Amino acid sequence: MPSGEAFFLTLDVMKTIEEEIKQTKFRSLQQKAMLNLIYTSNWLENKHRDFFKEYGLTNQQFNILRILKGQHPAKISGTEIKSRMLDKNSDVSRLLDRMIAKELIVKSQCPSDRRSDDVCISELGLSLLQKIDKTVMSFAGSLEQLTDDEAQQLSYLLDRCRS
Repeated sequence: MPSGEAFFLTLDVMKTIEEEIKQTKFRSLQQKAMLNLIYTSNWLENKHRDFFKEYGLTNQQFNILRILKGQHPAKISGTEIKSRMLDKNSDVSRLLDRMIAKELIVKSQCPSDRRSDDVCISELGLSLLQKIDKTVMSFAGSLEQLTDDEAQQLSYLLDRCRS
């Protein structure tokens, strides 16, 4: 947490959760933190949605492209993609079909299991990711105001909430 004068300057610019949701009383600090986490998560997801819309992608499609890029040039099953996704409620089959239509991925029948499909990223998908990567760092600016220690502490606390 910032100290001294820098802290007060930050507060002048920063809107608190109380201001954002127009609520001043909470049952506990834990409830306030939970609401702040939900609000911030939705805020960040909306920023992602608006950013990826410029590229004709949804947040989930971008997530799939990143997963496939990490596997490239190997193929991966739809089931494995779903297990790695940030949004576990996504309809992966529908997402993959839309991405095939956009020629961002290629799907083929798994030779060892005819009931399963193998998926890999296409050259067009790789090219789109390369284009996005050039600007995605500026998009991460909402967290750049955190120091490395603060970012590490935030990640630790979020991990702890899920344990």
